[in-house]
Amino acid sequence: MSTKPVILVTNDDGVFSPGIKHLVSIAKTFGDVIVVAPDKPQSGMGHAITINSTLRLEKTNFHGAQTELACSGTPVDCVKMAVNNILKKRPDLVLSGINHGSNSSINVIYSGTMSAAIEGALEGAPSIGFSLCDYAMEADFTAATKFIKQLIDHALTKKMPKGVCYNVNIPKLREDDIKGIKFVRQAKANWVERFDERKDPYGRSYYWLTGEFINFEPEANDTDEWALANGYISVVPTQADLTAHAYLNDIKKTF
Repeated sequence: MSTKPVILVTNDDGVFSPGIKHLVSIAKTFGDVIVVAPDKPQSGMGHAITINSTLRLEKTNFHGAQTELACSGTPVDCVKMAVNNILKKRPDLVLSGINHGSNSSINVIYSGTMSAAIEGALEGAPSIGFSLCDYAMEADFTAATKFIKQLIDHALTKKMPKGVCYNVNIPKLREDDIKGIKFVRQAKANWVERFDERKDPYGRSYYWLTGEFINFEPEANDTDEWALANGYISVVPTQADLTAHAYLNDIKKTF
């Protein structure tokens, strides 16, 4: 029986994406890897789960992992399926990514990549979501390899708080230009959104979501946006608890 840690790897870009391929290659140097990832892109799914249709699993052989399955559901479905049906126990580590594009700041709540990592944390496993600030399919994931290894080693050897995962965002830089890793907080930012109205060949309207990302605290030097802009890999300890704790204390006194 293997004594290596069991590492579950998933993502939201799909089981055949370049990002997950690179993450699996790194994970295999640390333990026995189980891949359960969506069979198609699932970006922007957040913490969605499938409740109104069936889920299907298909074996793949793209990564050379110990077990490798493409799931018809969401990233969170993949984690739930892996823990409850495939592994039948909690993995030693859950890794999600590497995502094509940033999941810093407010993007974390929309991200399928990060929702999978949060689900892993909810299952009680140390979990990390990785994102590279490059949307190109030919994006270079190798520049951050040594830093990803440092974070995986940390998660396997140091006790992370239960229910907490790491939201890791990697700047689009060469390895020599990445200054290191910064543990920071989530920046206060949001999307100013627009729906571009267009017409199909039959004259019917359809809409394309566009918008602009606005950082409301560009001068703050303790946020993920600041770290990325200044050449660092940002790591935000993240959890599912959305309670406004400061306001809760105030309202208890005044209501």
